[in-house]
Amino acid sequence: MESKVGRNWYKELAVYQIWPRSFCDGNGDGIGDLEGVLSKLDYIKSLNVDAIWFSPLYCSPNADYGYDISDYRNISPDYGDIKIFKKVLDEAHKRGLKVIMDLVLNHTSDEHDWFKKSMESKESPYHDYYFWRKGKGKNPPNNWKSCFEGGAWEYNEKLDEYYLHVFAKKQPDLNMDNPKVRQEVKGIMKYWLDMGVDGFREDVITYISKREGLPNGFPLPVGCGMEHYTNGPHLHEYLSEFKHDVLDNYDCFTVGEAPRMTPEKALKFIEEGPNQDLNLMFHFQHMEADSFMTDWIHMPFSLKKLKKAFTAWQKKLYGRAWNSLYIENHDHPRIIDRFGSLKYRVASGKMLAVMYICQSGTPFIYQGQEIGMTNIKINDLNKYKDVITFNNYKIFKKLGVSDKKFLEITNRATRENARTPMQWSDKPGAGFTTGEPWFYINPNYKQINVEAAEKDPDSLLNFYRRLLKIRKENPIIIYGNYDEHYKNSTSLYVYERNYEGKRLLVVCSFTEKPVNFKAPQGFYLGEGKLLLSNYKDVGITNNGFVTKPYETRVYLFE
Repeated sequence: MESKVGRNWYKELAVYQIWPRSFCDGNGDGIGDLEGVLSKLDYIKSLNVDAIWFSPLYCSPNADYGYDISDYRNISPDYGDIKIFKKVLDEAHKRGLKVIMDLVLNHTSDEHDWFKKSMESKESPYHDYYFWRKGKGKNPPNNWKSCFEGGAWEYNEKLDEYYLHVFAKKQPDLNMDNPKVRQEVKGIMKYWLDMGVDGFREDVITYISKREGLPNGFPLPVGCGMEHYTNGPHLHEYLSEFKHDVLDNYDCFTVGEAPRMTPEKALKFIEEGPNQDLNLMFHFQHMEADSFMTDWIHMPFSLKKLKKAFTAWQKKLYGRAWNSLYIENHDHPRIIDRFGSLKYRVASGKMLAVMYICQSGTPFIYQGQEIGMTNIKINDLNKYKDVITFNNYKIFKKLGVSDKKFLEITNRATRENARTPMQWSDKPGAGFTTGEPWFYINPNYKQINVEAAEKDPDSLLNFYRRLLKIRKENPIIIYGNYDEHYKNSTSLYVYERNYEGKRLLVVCSFTEKPVNFKAPQGFYLGEGKLLLSNYKDVGITNNGFVTKPYETRVYLFE
């Protein structure tokens, strides 16, 4: 099947995600900032990426580290100010790097002026910016549970009303049904786009429309009520409004984050044509290859589950919509600990990079992923900082889980594994800061750091550079179709790409054990050009080979 979707600049990008608090500290206060980013723009460009996605830089009390916004039009003093942001934006553009901002539209901080004014009285014009409701006797307005912090309602004694927060208590949900709120959103979008920003990643965007009446949800210990605000009744309408009134007037792109998303549901929002609301969609299905619904409910890693998720998105979107590709971000533990091997950290890191970047879609690389950063082990629950960790502690305690066991679970599952400071060198502070870092640095920074990787031509860092360069040079990797081979293998992930008479064969081993691989029917390895491999001594025997630990190869047939 030939793709009917057109070529576009956002499809040819590779995007580098910065979680600013942990990227690089430019002023020595222990917190990453925009001065630090400015100092690393040449490094980012050297990766062969084309864009930066910033996790929230806005003013925030940091109840959820920037995802609780108190001022959408200002930069947090932790990171700098508008002046330094404009300098970073300008310098990034000079280097040919696009800049994408995170946009959190489902909720604000309770310290935002809108919310403060909404609490002044029920007659305040801002009261209807949020979901304020009377309780039912001594109970909240409904039985919804927060994703982060117990019940989804918080009582205000002065107003004798509750406000809705489907995340933390300090993250009250915006009432997008209010046209004034939508006007505010459009104003925020215009503000940043007029400044020169190239697009938005829109946080939990599929939660912004709630079912009328806010009915009770199916009783669950976590996420109760989600069926009433996931892909809600006016979601398409509101996204279309933002696109028609603002986004269509700029050369920009959007990627929506969408929990519980499937390819079929995604097509309603990202299928190319007159009804397209977003350009790309982040989903979580492939991240459930070693878990059930959430990283906190661990399951044995299943390669077949991973392949099934990737293949579904590749096959069902091809020719109709565009994929987003990622294996790490700020919300998940490090991928080598999950789908790879700490014993074969570099080899498995290279294999995982090939596995997803050689698929059709726009790849996103998270800070530290390119050097193979790993999860941190912390020996005390009190040393954690994330609101999700605290909430899960309460839930697991009710289930009878001991503190010792919960610490084991947290070390494996917490998203704080992805938020340890970037490891730039083996110097004190890992080259991240000259001060006291805001969070713990992984002790392995002395071995795993950018400076060491730069000196090693066979490092994971230099492999990412080669891989992303090869992607740029071969349109088949960007625009080719996708077919999977050996679907039932529990050790190998093999797929082909086809485009304009060329074929690409991608082979990935997910085990340290040797596996006999034979090229699929129609492929003759001797006729292919080996574009990339994570081992130097490669050979072919009888149109196949025996894999080395976590081996990957990419062959091009012209």
